[in-house]
Amino acid sequence: MGVFTRATASRSRTRTITLSGLAILGASALVLTGCSSSGGGEGETTSKPAGDLTLKIGTQLPQTGNLAFLGPPEEAGVGLAVKEVNDAALGMEIEIEYGDSGDTDNKAYATEVPRLLQEGVSAIIGAASSGVSRLFIDEVTGAGVVQLSPANTAADFTTWDDNGLYWRTAPSDTLQGEVLGNLIAEDGNETLGILYLNDSYGTGLAEFTTEAFEAAGGEVVEQQSYNTGDTSFDAQVSALKAANPDAIALIAFEETKTIVPAMAGFPSDKMYLVDGNLSDYSASLPAGALNGAKGTAPGPNTAEAGDFVERLQAFWQGEGNAELKDFTYSAESYDAVVLLALASMAAGSTEGADIAEKLQEVSGGSGDGEKCTSFKECAELINDGKTVNYDGTSGPITFDENGDPTEATIGIFQYKEDNTYERIAN
Repeated sequence: MGVFTRATASRSRTRTITLSGLAILGASALVLTGCSSSGGGEGETTSKPAGDLTLKIGTQLPQTGNLAFLGPPEEAGVGLAVKEVNDAALGMEIEIEYGDSGDTDNKAYATEVPRLLQEGVSAIIGAASSGVSRLFIDEVTGAGVVQLSPANTAADFTTWDDNGLYWRTAPSDTLQGEVLGNLIAEDGNETLGILYLNDSYGTGLAEFTTEAFEAAGGEVVEQQSYNTGDTSFDAQVSALKAANPDAIALIAFEETKTIVPAMAGFPSDKMYLVDGNLSDYSASLPAGALNGAKGTAPGPNTAEAGDFVERLQAFWQGEGNAELKDFTYSAESYDAVVLLALASMAAGSTEGADIAEKLQEVSGGSGDGEKCTSFKECAELINDGKTVNYDGTSGPITFDENGDPTEATIGIFQYKEDNTYERIAN
C-alpha cells in the first residue's frame, strides 16, 4: 500500500465517558503525522484475497512483574477471541504466540519483543503497562508491525510518532483522572494526598486527578512518588499522613500489597485505588484492610455484558487454568483481537500497515459502516462486500485518527470486608 497518514493537522475531537450514568464531554488536540512502513520483507507481499488469510499475532502481556495480576484476564480475552475467530471459519485464521512483557524492572520485553518480530507477527497486543510500552513501541512500529494495547492509558501515546501503527482499546488517563478526582470530591473530601508510581502512567494519572479534584474545589495537600522495584514506602506514607488529608489516592501496581499495611491507622474508607491496583486482595491483606475503599477502572460492567464472562471462564478453565477472579481489561483484550482480524479482512491483507489503515474504519471511527457486535456478524458483512462498524464487548470503541477510543466507560468500585471488590456505579 501507499503512505498511511493518521492525522496531518491540529483539530479537535469529542470523547464521551460515562460516570454514574452521566455523559461527560471533553476535547483535546490531535497533532500527529506519520508514514507507515511495510511489515513484509523486501520484494514480498502478504496480501491475499479476502477469505484466505492467516494472521499471526503476538502478545506482550504481564505474565511476571508488578502487573502480573492483569495477565490472566488479558490473556483469557485474547485466547477466547482467537478461538471464536477461528471457529467462525469465515476466511480468517489467527495464529497466536504468547509473550511475557514483564515490567520495567525485570525487562522481560527486551528478549520477548525481538523474538516475536523474528517470528513474523503482523501485530503485537500489549503491553499492559504504559511504562513498558514506552520502552518497545518504537521497535515494534519501526518494524512495520501494529501495536494494539488493551490497557495503556498514558496520555502521551495520543501524539506519539508511531508511523500510524500504535492503537489502544483503553481510554487515556485524562478520562480516568477526571472521574477519580470528581469521585473523591463528591464523597465530601476537601483535601487529598496522592502516592503515585513515578512513570508515565503514575505521573499522568496523578496530574489529571489533581486537576479534576482542584477544579471541584478541593486541595491536594501532599504528593509522594515511588519507583518500580521499591520495597519500602514508610517515608512516603509518613509524609502523606503528616499532611493530614481527608483522603489518599494510591496510584500504584502490585506494590499496593505492601503500601496498604503501611497505611495502618488511616481510614480504609478514605483510600482510593485505580485500574493499576484494583485487584482481589482477599488472600494477601488482613480482613478489613481495604473495607470501604473505592477505586476506578475503565471497562464495561461485566455483570451486564451478556454471556461474555461465562464464555471467558469456560475458555480459560478449559485450558487448565484456575477460575478468574479479576476481569480488568479482559474485554479490551478480546476486542483488540477482533478488531485486528476485521481490519485484516477489510484490507484483504496481513501487512501491518494495511491492517492499521483499516482499524479506524472497522471500529466505526470513519463515520461509515453497518453496526455489528460479534466477529462472526461483522466478518459475514465484510465477505458480502460491506463496511462494518464493530461495537465491542468493551464498548463502541470508535477509534479517532490517533488510534484512541473516543467512547469509554469508567467503572466505580468499592471494597468489602474480605478485600474483594464490587462495582457500585456504571
